[in-house]
Formats: sequence, structure tokens, C-alpha cells
Amino acid sequence: MPRSKNHTRRVARSRPRGIMQLNPEGYGFVRTSEGEFFVPHAKLGGAFDGDLVEVAPLPANASKGRSHEGFGGGRYGHKPAARVVSVIERAHEVVVGGFEAAEPFGVVVPLDPHIPYDIFTQLSEAPDVEDGAIVRVRIAQFPSRNTAATGHIEEVLEHVDGLDKGVDAVVARHKFETAFSDAALAEARGALIDEVGALASGYRDLRERFVFTIDPDDARDFDDALSIEQVEDQGRSFWRIGVHIADVSYYVEWGSALDLAARRRATSVYLVDRAIPMIPEDLSCGLCSLAPGEVRRSMTVDLYVNERSQLARYEIYPALIRSNARLTYGEALEMLEGEGEPAASEGGKHAPCSDSPALEDSPLGCSRRAELRAEHASRPHSGIEDQPVAVEGLYRATVPENAGRAPRAVPQRSEDCLSTEYASHSQGQRETLIQPRLRQLARLASLRHAQRERKGGIDFGQPEARVKLDEAGRPQGVELRRKNTATSLVEEMMIWANEVVAEHLSRAKFPCVYRVHEAPDLEGLAQLVPIFEEFPWFGKIDPVGFFTGSQHALQQAVSASRGRAEGELVSSLVLRSMKRAVYREKNCGHYGLASATYCHFTSPIRRYPDLMVHRMLKAELFGRPEKFDQMTTNFGWICEHSSGMEREADDAQRESEELKLAEYLQQFVGQSFSAIVSGVSQGGLYARLENMAEGFIPVRTLGDDYFSFDAARYTLTGEETGARYRLGQRIAVVLFAVDPRVPQIDLRLAQGSKR
Repeated sequence: MPRSKNHTRRVARSRPRGIMQLNPEGYGFVRTSEGEFFVPHAKLGGAFDGDLVEVAPLPANASKGRSHEGFGGGRYGHKPAARVVSVIERAHEVVVGGFEAAEPFGVVVPLDPHIPYDIFTQLSEAPDVEDGAIVRVRIAQFPSRNTAATGHIEEVLEHVDGLDKGVDAVVARHKFETAFSDAALAEARGALIDEVGALASGYRDLRERFVFTIDPDDARDFDDALSIEQVEDQGRSFWRIGVHIADVSYYVEWGSALDLAARRRATSVYLVDRAIPMIPEDLSCGLCSLAPGEVRRSMTVDLYVNERSQLARYEIYPALIRSNARLTYGEALEMLEGEGEPAASEGGKHAPCSDSPALEDSPLGCSRRAELRAEHASRPHSGIEDQPVAVEGLYRATVPENAGRAPRAVPQRSEDCLSTEYASHSQGQRETLIQPRLRQLARLASLRHAQRERKGGIDFGQPEARVKLDEAGRPQGVELRRKNTATSLVEEMMIWANEVVAEHLSRAKFPCVYRVHEAPDLEGLAQLVPIFEEFPWFGKIDPVGFFTGSQHALQQAVSASRGRAEGELVSSLVLRSMKRAVYREKNCGHYGLASATYCHFTSPIRRYPDLMVHRMLKAELFGRPEKFDQMTTNFGWICEHSSGMEREADDAQRESEELKLAEYLQQFVGQSFSAIVSGVSQGGLYARLENMAEGFIPVRTLGDDYFSFDAARYTLTGEETGARYRLGQRIAVVLFAVDPRVPQIDLRLAQGSKR
């Protein structure tokens, strides 16, 4: 049949997909491979913030050329308008919100301002829930144009009377997701290693390389491992340092239920009594975790370095590995410090600090072992850092057939290295295999650290307080975690791998989620000068360099104060003067590390930006996947969201530690402690105890005197007595009162305290 004169072929309209970003004012934006679209409130189609949606562009005259006035003003520009056609993947299965009774329904108002929909429940299903309580509700039906959202209350997180559930309330306030969707859990349970498929697709076989992990004693997921061996390449001898990172991207495909869950969470959250993982434990503690004796997929960075720890070249590739041993930081430190064959603790764990008989009555609950290790960490370790370790003839590497061109390994005794033989060795023999490797890594790491310092890298070395809990969640003591040779070893290797990966992607002109740390605000540094002038060591610091934000000058100040009473406070103040590191699409360098190019690559189990970097590496190595454009289009949102969630996680961790720390200190009310003045205001003094707990001393309790406040030098001075209090000053205090619900710690000056 002949076509009519007016017949035209219909062309299917483009329906791009992207992630919905809802504004608290009720409108949204969707970033797609075809650009960014503005979605008015009436066109949301029941989409939640973070949902993967399909949109259809609206006619050009729909927005009438406006800059969407009334929907956020003109700051978003003239973006094309669109409507949500369908929701492909939901970002929220569970919502936290405030409960309101409205017979015969209950209404849950989400705490997240980016979720503009109330969720209705049946009062008969939860008759005991009080009006105003904070609850977690699982969505049964999502909203549409004609129906409201409905759900079922799973748990009451915070009660009306204020007697909340402690850390549970912290989780609720920060709106962390604590449950995974059935689809995400099913994907995690169905994951397989597939060793044959890995080798066929280009993974190298490193299962015979001697690999080990070093982590905190309470770690459950192991996402990084190390190896070292001496190799010959083109007639030259090198140390080949292998940094092996869990290949999470193989199991978490872009756009899958697992990916959407991980993208929303952006980071694992580590609270005082629990961990909220970014991906389900079937993966985080299972197939992705580099557990000893198990074959795992990895993304490997091989660093070829000389005796001076200078990088000659590198290789980046996916591989199959098998970890030979799992070490705690404590065990690694004992091997580095010990002679001969030091014994590791049973089961790979050290006894908690509160078990030390000599310190059972210590109010701070910190072991003498931790103090001695901190002292050791502050001293130069010439035996490790300055002297090469005799390891000639120790290492052997096997070169797999599919590994491509690889350097020839230095021969060694056949009984020393193979993982299949390692398991049959005694404990002492196993340590003999690991100890020389640790010492060589520590030596190279120390040289690498010195190189970074010469470039201007700043090492703050801030201690971290961790409250130790019993099985019932009751605080039993406080552990101070300070940097030592073992932790520095791991840190330097991870930083090195991160720099290499970032530079590799930058040179290849591939997208990357960069870790950016900008230079500090000069005004903030200037405010520190009158404070630091109170200390005699500051006279030796370059004043011009300090004023202008010279990394070397700031490092000088931190180093000069280290080991003094005010040392930790100085580090803290310098750190606070700096801008926070964030994730960005564009590289702007990392000021604190003195790195021209930097990213996060080494923790894909717990950080979504690392996962994106892995995907970009594979795209560069194996070719761009089908959804490459969709991934890169969302980089801006991913960077912004991940930076925000990182802040939420850090705040929540601090709050949960403060809750349990205050709870622990209740038993010591009335006792005296040594403290450092950590803050000075018109209203009084802030003082930090040795366990990092901070309390407040009201100015009215300082004595019968009028105290004038110097806002520049942060001092309080008594006009009649001349008593003077400044930052960094050591004082004796009495624990006056503690309220763990706030939490709040009230202190008073002890009688006879130095003024």
C-alpha cells in the first residue's frame, strides 16, 4: 500500500536514565548521559531521592524559558524540564522518621528533608508507639500520582520521654540505613569467585605469591594486603611491593541493587558498638574480604622500588591472590621490635587493655603497653629505618603463564615461601617467614615517609580514643590508639598506591574521583600565631612561611610541639585551621599529603569513591563498558554525596564514642585527673583528660576574681590574683558530674592546681 503524502515515520523519544536528586523545596534534578534535567514537584512520579529513574523531556515551552523561578530561583540556570516516566530502582526500602497518630492511621514524617513523602501506617499494627517517637518504617507501597506511600513500623529508635536508646538514637539522627533490600541481599548471596573465569578474562594468577594482611585486632573485613619480594628487571635489582585490594567492583555492578545501596550509603559507618557496612556482610566479610587461606579477586598495584625507596615503575592489573596470614597491628609491631622469633598472641588478638593486672584500678583504663608503644613510636627507630635488613636469598616468586612480561625473581630456598607450605609450619616458623618481610617494608616505608615530609607532607599523628565494651555493650575501659611503626608501614603503602593510581588515570585522561585537600585559609592560620607565641619553640618557626600556609612551616610547628604537654593540642588546632578533604571530579591536589594527584583506591569495601576508581581502572584496562557514560555523568553527584556521607559517618562515630566515654566516666565522679586546657572562652575552660574525654570548667568556679578574656591569645587572666589560663596548659581537675545522655562532662579545678 503506497504511503500517503502526509505520512511520517514515528521516532521513539529518548528516555534517558539517571539518579534523582531531590531538593527539600520539593523539586528535583536528574543527571543523565544526555545532560541534567529539572523535574518539577508535580512531575516527580513518586520518585525518592537517590532513585534510578527514567525521564521524558517535556516540551520546550513547558518551563517557558524560565530559570525555574519558584523552584530554587535562577541559580540552576536554564535546564531542560522533564517528567519521571518510571522508577527503575528504588533507593529506599527503609525510612527513619517521626511518628504522628492520625486515626485510623499513623503517619511517619521522614527525618531526611530530601524525602518529601509521608508514609502511612495502620495504628492497629503498632498500638504502643507514642506520638512523637522516632521510628524505622519499611515501605510496603511507594507513592504514585493517586496513592500515598504506606509501610510497616519495624522498630522504635527514640522514645518521647528522652530516655533514648543511646547509639540507636545516633543512628536515627543521622538517618543511616541499617537494612539491605531483599534484592541486594539476594545478589550478595548469589556471588561466586569463579577462578577459571577470572583467569580467562585477563586476571593474573598470584596465588603463589606470599601475601599477608595487617589490620586492627577487631577488624572483620580485610580489603588490603601486602607482599614484597626481591626481583631483577633488565639487569637491575628491585623490591617489588604488591598492594592488593579487594576487587569489589566485580561483585557490585553499576546499576544493580547492590550498587544502588552502596551508592546511597557511600561509606561504612563504624560506631562504638557496631558497624553499618556499605555492602552486605556476605560480601564485606565474605567473598571480598582477603581472609587467610582463601582465594580472592584483587586489584593489584606492583611498585618496583630501589633500596632508597624510589619508584622505578609500576603495574596495575586484576589478579587472583591467596592471603597467607592475618596479622594484627599489635602482632606486626612485636615482630618489628622483637628479636628472633617473637610469639604472636593466640587467635590473632591481644588481650584488651583493661585486662592488665597492674592497671586494673586506673580510671583511664589505658594499658602500660599502649604507653610504652606510644613512647617507642615517638623515637627514631634506627634499626629499621636507617639500616638495610639482611634478607639476601629470602624471597622467591613464581611467574604465572598469563602474567605477561614480568621481572625475574631472585632465587631462594624452596621451603620458605609457598602458601601451600606455609600452613604446615609451626607458629615460630611462620613468624620467621613474615618478620623479614615486615622489616623490609618498614624500612622502605620509613624512607618513603621521609620523602613525603621533604615535599611538605604534614604528619599530625593524632591519637584516637576507643571505648572498649563488654558483650552487653557496657564500657569497660579506654584504649588510646597512636601511630606506630606497624600502622605507619601500612599507611605509607596505601598512600603510595593511591597516588600511583590517581596519576595513572590522570595521564590516561580517564575520569577519576579525586581526593582533594585544599590549602588552609590564611586568616585561620593567622589566628593561631598569637596562641602559639605563648610557647618558646614557636620562635624557631619561619613566621612568613606559617602566615602564608607553607606546608614545611606547619610541619615544623607540629614536630616542634610533639612530645610536649601542648603537642596534641597544637596538632589539633593546625588540623582545624585546614579545610576538610573532599571528593571531586577535577584534580586539585592534596595539600596535607603534598600530593599533586591523589585518590582513594584502597578501601572499596567501605568507601564508594574507591569502588568508582576501580571501575575506571578496569575501563582503562579492558575497554569502556556499556554504561560508562552513565557512570561518569553521575560523578559530580557521587563526589558531593560521598563527601557529605563521610562527614555524617565521622560525626556519628564521634558522638557514639562520646556517649560511651561519658557512661564509662560516671563511676569516677569525685576523682582527680591530670588534664590539658583544650579551649578557652569567656564562660570558662575546656579541659581534655588523658583518655581524650573533654569537659568544661565554668569561669565562676575558678575563684573569687574577675577573669578577663583575651580573644586573640585565648587566655583567661584574673585581675586581682593574676592567675592565668591558656591553651596547652596542664592542670589538675576533679570530675564533678557526668550526664551520659547529652553527653556532658563537668569538671572543677582541683585544689592546689597550677595556675
